[in-house]
Amino acid sequence: MKDTAETAVLSLRTLLWARLELILFHVCILGICGVLIGAFVVQFAEGEMPCPLCLIQRMCMILAAIGPAYILVEGRSRHAHGFSIMGGGFGMSILAAVGGMAVSARQVLLHIKPGDPGYGSPVLGMHLYTWALVVFISVILVSGLTIMFEPRLDLPRSRRLRWLTNFTLGLFALVIAANVVSAILEAGWNLYLPDNPERYLGL
Repeated sequence: MKDTAETAVLSLRTLLWARLELILFHVCILGICGVLIGAFVVQFAEGEMPCPLCLIQRMCMILAAIGPAYILVEGRSRHAHGFSIMGGGFGMSILAAVGGMAVSARQVLLHIKPGDPGYGSPVLGMHLYTWALVVFISVILVSGLTIMFEPRLDLPRSRRLRWLTNFTLGLFALVIAANVVSAILEAGWNLYLPDNPERYLGL
């Protein structure tokens, strides 16, 4: 009887942790979508066009979010292998975040000299490329800790959360499409962008 009760408690803990982990995947994707949408607000509402380094950082954020999106899609498959999904998804996120961190750190260093106003207007006291550096470091930490403490993946197949998954993946797809359109409008079909773009070459 005691063993049965302990097994039930462990099963409940496992289920609760799995649900918490599932929500965390959604939060990761939605958080990055929020950052990219905020960048669009600065771009179109305030008229500050992203430089080439900014566009690369946006691409790296999209790639970092593809990791948990891949886990959500593949984790619902009955034939999916949990460890390979977790490692593949967050491995992709870590590699993308390392690349984005290098690009954003370079942009921070370009404007680190005292008296340099930086590129664009600051948001909450920091420029967008500095916020991007914080985002990429956070992605690496969250991805690494998740892999360490949850080596196996058993996503609950809950119908209640299916709408959240569909909404999250749909919003992410729209954000990706918007970034593609924005980049084409800004660069046109030119191979290189000026360091300080002032007009949309695609128009």
